[in-house]
Amino acid sequence: MHSSDQMMNGSEIFFECLRRENVEYIFGYPGGSLLKVYETLHDVTDIKHILVRHEQGATHMAEGYARATGKPGVVLVTSGPGATNTVTGIANAYMDSSPMIVFTGQVPSTLIGNDAFQEADIVGITRPITKHNFLVKDVKELAITIRKAFYLATTGRPGPVLIDMPKDVLNASCLFEWPESVEIRGFKPTVKCHINQVEKAAQKIAEAKRPLLYIGGGVISADAAEELRMLAIQQNIPVTMTLQGLGAFPGNHPLSMGMLGMHGTYWANQAVNRCDLLIGIGARFDDRVTGKVDTFAPQAYKIHNDIDPTNVDKNIKVDLPVVGDAKNFLTALLEVMPLQKVNRDEWLGEINAWREQCPLTYNTEGDGLKTEFVIEEVSHQTNGNAVVVTDVGQHQMWTSQFYSFMNPRSIITSGGLGTMGYGLPAALGAAFGVSDRPVVLFCGDGGFMMNVQELVTAVHYKMPIKIFLMNNSFLGMVRQWQELFHQEKYTFTDLGESNPDFVKVAEAFGCKALRAENNEEAKAAISTALAWNDGPILVDFRVVKKDMVFPMVPAGGSISNMLLARLNPKTMV
Repeated sequence: MHSSDQMMNGSEIFFECLRRENVEYIFGYPGGSLLKVYETLHDVTDIKHILVRHEQGATHMAEGYARATGKPGVVLVTSGPGATNTVTGIANAYMDSSPMIVFTGQVPSTLIGNDAFQEADIVGITRPITKHNFLVKDVKELAITIRKAFYLATTGRPGPVLIDMPKDVLNASCLFEWPESVEIRGFKPTVKCHINQVEKAAQKIAEAKRPLLYIGGGVISADAAEELRMLAIQQNIPVTMTLQGLGAFPGNHPLSMGMLGMHGTYWANQAVNRCDLLIGIGARFDDRVTGKVDTFAPQAYKIHNDIDPTNVDKNIKVDLPVVGDAKNFLTALLEVMPLQKVNRDEWLGEINAWREQCPLTYNTEGDGLKTEFVIEEVSHQTNGNAVVVTDVGQHQMWTSQFYSFMNPRSIITSGGLGTMGYGLPAALGAAFGVSDRPVVLFCGDGGFMMNVQELVTAVHYKMPIKIFLMNNSFLGMVRQWQELFHQEKYTFTDLGESNPDFVKVAEAFGCKALRAENNEEAKAAISTALAWNDGPILVDFRVVKKDMVFPMVPAGGSISNMLLARLNPKTMV
């Protein structure tokens, strides 16, 4: 413990702890139980407070910031509705393993349990969606609790941690004590992989005829992209990535197969089906990837490296589990692998044949602007180097297919929870964290309306995000399922009659806005938006109404059995 002889009240301790954790931004919204904190904040100059317009926006912003920088995002909200409004964002960060610390105000401790004004049991509510949460009962506990929260959020598998701070604790004073190190009983994540397991893995790779690297977001959070690149190229192993793993390996490299799973590439899924060795690193074998589990990679010996032991054998039984950090695993593998280049021409040839048989294409015939065209054009104009944020739906899947990601921390998207409304605030958070690359948001008209209020935040802070609105006047992904599997009953998915004029909406918020209705207008608008850095800019792309994302694995189906076009018996492969 590092003790200072300084008396501080709870809110001063709060800011002193954030300073020591090198916090740069707080995404917050004031309220009654936090008045002391905002009084202290008035004179704080070294930590920037970003005023959001809704607490859900604060959590998505903090996550966007965390995903873009690797540093934990920090949220500050009041008690009751302020706290409950963060639930979706916390659940999102939990599912996608993003480091976040959420500070909630709480009614005075003497009133807890009395149904006091603006009281909610946020510790109880968020228990299943946080790595851990704390109710601080004594001001002397505040500093150690904050230290523990940052340690928990950023160590092992990252995730959100919540600290509930009653009003009287924030007003009370004590001597400030800063714990230099922190020990948490029962929390000892295995970072270093067991060398025997690593050596077994190396032996299996050396013997394999048709190996495949299956890469998840864990490789990106461990900053292990460089080690992955070295291993794949040295050993000549093709790489397929999950939605969160995109960018871990350069998208334009001949060994890159793009994304696998429900809307993955045909050749990636065929490779999974045919490989004799599957090396899963920092991925959790989730249902969007595996499809029907008993048909997943049926011929493969399976190696699974993950920092979280509860992920191993959860969905798919594996032959060789290796618990530990992805960077540690890849570094150790590189040390023990023999260096000679292995000839895998036959295997790579097989994959290329699948790629040629069923490439990622879209129909350019007929009138109308395609979302796929817009995404491909943005990829082209940014050379795959933007930080790309998406909302959820068809445009999200097309982004995974038609944007060529060259770098890690380049796709920020809601994966596990699939949260519509995530895109706009997450793009803002990313823009606070990254200034040397453009931040591009692909968003649907449905999701955009869910947190449209954060456009005010973007305008107020002059954040130069490019909002590319794919406006098809439909809830596109739900509409696609209704067409394919629910007798074309488009119940409550057609937004045509109720959508506003998005250009006017943006202008009312003080945001520059353009509209594009065909390919030429789209190219010009993208170019204008990428060059515009005086605050946010929105482009309303009037894209075709009834487009579908293919290829696709129907729910519960096997990934070896992909729908390649609209339902037609000949197109099942």
